[in-house]
Amino acid sequence: MNELETRSGSPFGVDARAGLDVVVFDGGLGDRYVVEAEARYRAAFPEAEVTHTAVPDIRAALQPRFDAGTPPDLLDNTGPESLPTAALAASGALTDLRPLLAAPSADDPALTVGETLIDGVAQKGRFGGEEVWALNYAYSAFGLWYSEELLERHGWSIPRTWDEMLALCAAAAKEGIAGWTYPGRYPFYLQWTLYPFIAKIGGPDVLKSIENLEPQAWRQPAVRQAFEAYHELTAKGYVLPGTPELDHTASQTAWTEGKALFIPNGTWVEKEAAATTPPGFRMAVTPPPGLDSGDAMPFETIWAQVGEAYVVPRNAANPGGGMELLRLMLTRESARDFSRTSSSLTTVRGAAEGVDLPPGLASASAMAAAAGSHTVAPRTDWYQTLNREVIAGLIGEMMAGRLAPAETLTRIQRAADATAQDPTVPKYRHP
Repeated sequence: MNELETRSGSPFGVDARAGLDVVVFDGGLGDRYVVEAEARYRAAFPEAEVTHTAVPDIRAALQPRFDAGTPPDLLDNTGPESLPTAALAASGALTDLRPLLAAPSADDPALTVGETLIDGVAQKGRFGGEEVWALNYAYSAFGLWYSEELLERHGWSIPRTWDEMLALCAAAAKEGIAGWTYPGRYPFYLQWTLYPFIAKIGGPDVLKSIENLEPQAWRQPAVRQAFEAYHELTAKGYVLPGTPELDHTASQTAWTEGKALFIPNGTWVEKEAAATTPPGFRMAVTPPPGLDSGDAMPFETIWAQVGEAYVVPRNAANPGGGMELLRLMLTRESARDFSRTSSSLTTVRGAAEGVDLPPGLASASAMAAAAGSHTVAPRTDWYQTLNREVIAGLIGEMMAGRLAPAETLTRIQRAADATAQDPTVPKYRHP
């Protein structure tokens, strides 16, 4: 190890003169926290040239590079058009990140990087084995986002049951306000509130059977009831007209303009919609309502999980440098910078303590605290093509009014069965 490597304290045998190629998703969370960590990397390795690229479409930009054997050293594999992490892992395209988790923290060498992270980070990066193929940086809580000012102005309360949701949507319609909007071009946003709704009705094992690709999983009563309830929003005219054609930005803008009460989204929406959010909006988030008093899980149940998956490609020119940059990103300094600039939480334990959170993030933090153990985190990443392109697409067709719930579920079950029977698709299963 040369003098620069020794002085840097890197545990990964980094070549101090090797370049570092970093590609991040150009989305709502921004990339300032990565840029700041890159500055610390340059301080440790002053002879290293760091290349930083932010792209809105990871798949289009990175698939050719993986195919050519020239991937970057660190990749933020996130966004609507991300690469399927499970498939990358199964094909041997990624580096096992267990050495990173076992390495000394850049904050406190007495602790490993893994010991500084919240529970569940390593597990989310696994796909059927002990290897950790991805490290998720953000902690996201999903729910129905709304304006406290708008609800208070009309004297409306947060609905806790589906009947209360429909009644609120009816009242809003009389004021010329839609009940819901969502990114119709990316209908997987709907899953973030639909799936915990299913769990509330029937319990978490209903979702586990879906993730395990069990026969008839999509025909369970709780699933049917949830799909029928969501379809009511469309059938009764409570979805903002034109929503099926909107992308995430346009739907968020319609919502911040007061055209709809609710939008299903994650904690990053506060920053992503900042430019169109008017003063006094008071952004907040609530769990999706349950069905009724007979639900198996309480109203507070939400989908909350780690996300923003960083991977180190196996064929990277400088994989040790990629892991070292991740180690620097997982310091409290970087994590706090992330929360301040992205209006989101990180997977670094306790990093948001003492940070003045904006209203939306403070609301999300309170919602997650109220949920406690009543959270679900469906592994839609196990079969990303099935979930993103087929299941989400069919849900979108139903919400656009082009499919009835029964036919939607029939087609979803057929697609799930086909995936279960396809020998070329690696299988994963909850115990």
